[in-house]
Amino acid sequence: MSKKVFTDKYILKRRMIIILGIFSVLAIVLIYYMIRVMIINGEYYKNLATKQWTSRVKIDAKRGTILDRNGNELAVSGNVYRVDLDLNAIRADLREEKYTLEVLADDLGKVLSISKESVLKTMTQKGPDGKNIGYAILKRRIEPSVADSVKEVIQRYAASGILVSPDTKRYYTNGVFASQVIGHTNSDGVGLTGVELYYNKYLAGEPGIILEEKDLLKKEVPYNISKYVAPVEGNDVVLTIDSKIQAFAEKYAKEAQNDNSAKAVSIIVMDPNNGEILAMANTPCYDPNSPWIEGMSFEELQKSWRNRAVSDAYEPGSIFKVITAMGALEENLISSGDQFIANCSGSFEVGGRIIHCWKRTGHGSETFVDILKDSCNTGFSKIGAELGPEKLYKYIKQANFGNKTGIDLPGESAGIVRPANKMTTVDVATISFGQANTASMIQYMAAFNSVANGGTFITPHVLKEIKTPGQDNPQVVKTFDSGVNKRVFSKEKTQELRGYLEQVVSEGGAKKSYIAGQHIGGKTGTAQIPQPGGGYATGKYLASFAGMAPADNPKVTVMIQILEPDPSNYYAGQIAAPVAQKLFNDIFNYLDIKSDASDEEVEQSLKNNVIVPEIRGLEKEEAIKILKKNNLTYDIEDKGNVVSDITPKPGYTMKEGDKVILYTGDSSTYNKVVVVPDFDGLSKEKATELLNSLGIKGTFEGKGLVVEQSIDPGKEINIGGTINFKLEDIID
Repeated sequence: MSKKVFTDKYILKRRMIIILGIFSVLAIVLIYYMIRVMIINGEYYKNLATKQWTSRVKIDAKRGTILDRNGNELAVSGNVYRVDLDLNAIRADLREEKYTLEVLADDLGKVLSISKESVLKTMTQKGPDGKNIGYAILKRRIEPSVADSVKEVIQRYAASGILVSPDTKRYYTNGVFASQVIGHTNSDGVGLTGVELYYNKYLAGEPGIILEEKDLLKKEVPYNISKYVAPVEGNDVVLTIDSKIQAFAEKYAKEAQNDNSAKAVSIIVMDPNNGEILAMANTPCYDPNSPWIEGMSFEELQKSWRNRAVSDAYEPGSIFKVITAMGALEENLISSGDQFIANCSGSFEVGGRIIHCWKRTGHGSETFVDILKDSCNTGFSKIGAELGPEKLYKYIKQANFGNKTGIDLPGESAGIVRPANKMTTVDVATISFGQANTASMIQYMAAFNSVANGGTFITPHVLKEIKTPGQDNPQVVKTFDSGVNKRVFSKEKTQELRGYLEQVVSEGGAKKSYIAGQHIGGKTGTAQIPQPGGGYATGKYLASFAGMAPADNPKVTVMIQILEPDPSNYYAGQIAAPVAQKLFNDIFNYLDIKSDASDEEVEQSLKNNVIVPEIRGLEKEEAIKILKKNNLTYDIEDKGNVVSDITPKPGYTMKEGDKVILYTGDSSTYNKVVVVPDFDGLSKEKATELLNSLGIKGTFEGKGLVVEQSIDPGKEINIGGTINFKLEDIID
């Protein structure tokens, strides 16, 4: 074989190898891209293609119902409709000259009660890049009758781009009822506040879809591939709230706000044995059916939506003395409630600083029970000093202050607790009687429940259960996870303290919450409101009451906070305790908690105190009118037209409905003696008004409320006589 032939064969062979290699590489690249398109990114391109030749409409699921513990509906979703626009299909209709946008917009606007201009704007809107968009929402949550009218417009113009589909609308059946607890949703039906937000994932359900095949012009094609995925209805949420008890709480919250010209009032009612919240009322409240109030900024709206019982933290005042007392008992600093532990002179020095008791004239020698009944700051400061910062801090943290409780509502505040290594001797004193640290209502209630239930901290909650929708055989999906459930105090010491707290109600500063035969244990507290930059705001107070019943084995706990009441009448014993009395009485009747006393004794204890007015010297008819106005009854020993004397004398304290005996004659001359009323806790203005009505004079020393009077209540004084008063800011 010649050399030339051999060379040609070699070259040919090499060329074939190169060409084969090129084709192999191309085949590999092609196979790679086929795998990438069909397998790796197959789902992406499939969806992209589907979007090009199908119309996809999302169908919102019906949101689950929110119910109270007895099955009463609090929030429901009604079946309504929505109108969406397939703008590509509308543009295709315009090319076929089926209609003009102006005519279609005019007819749709009339049916939907929106302006023609607004419809046109929606139909012609552009995307951020200035290009046409393919989809727009025209109107949501329209009634079935309106949806039928829209369908008539669609048929009239054969408009393929107007889509009517199911929608849901949220209704809050009782308006403002428990609004800050239940919360509300946004325009898309997503929870924004309260239970609606916290349990949104259970309430929301799963949306469905309608998928239809379209041609190049976005028209339906014959024998098209369509797909319908039904929405999955949301689960129902059953709350621990009892609508009856909630109604009681809301009634008295509104009443307390109005009676005291207060900025706000909050009330919580709980079962201390399982952490269930039976009622949580805040006033002012809002209507979740119309949460977006015209003229209010978003910040103002959020304030109206906020659940103050959960999110707002304040210095608790003297209700915190329950925790200090618990620490003292646990550390065996108190061996007997009758043991003398303090001599209160009205002020004391700690760390070079003078600290005043709320009663600056002092309480004198005080036993442990006395300092609880009188809410003596001196006594509790002494207990705090004996505990020391480490042990005081230990019991504060054991009661979970400074931590969130884990309640199943959004926006909970953790409060502020000063650590032991940063407590000065002054801090120990003030923290012991309720200043310096802060806590929310729900934080305090969780700690207070630990005393009520025998020493166990239980996470407070509003969820009873989540169940599948519908009335036929609903299945429980979830119950509340008990969260924290730990022993923090001993059973024996909590029982002892509950007995002392019952005496606070029957004999002490919370006696206006007393109900005969019902063993209520409780504590009042009147705190100042701190101001930004330090110090306390002038004339701004927080009046609180926390109580439990029956004290020996509590079934229910109650807490009331009255924020910034009228500064002329802010003392918690005067304004918060009476609210508790009325609330407890309604709860006892509803829960059928029996009293040890007779019905007559219970009724008598619930009546308001009335001071007998001065009616002597008046004509009989005028005197009777005044007695009726004061809710007093009367008997008359009738010998004339002028009241010459009465029994009991003016100034005497009676109960509503009690009887005054009138002696009448023809002379206006009468005995010039009146009975001295109890002025304790009255402002100078109210005390002066009472003095003037009885014809007595008064001198006042100091500022604030009456804490001491020179003539004891019940003693007699001649008209024109003078009583000397000492006034102080009562912060207990």
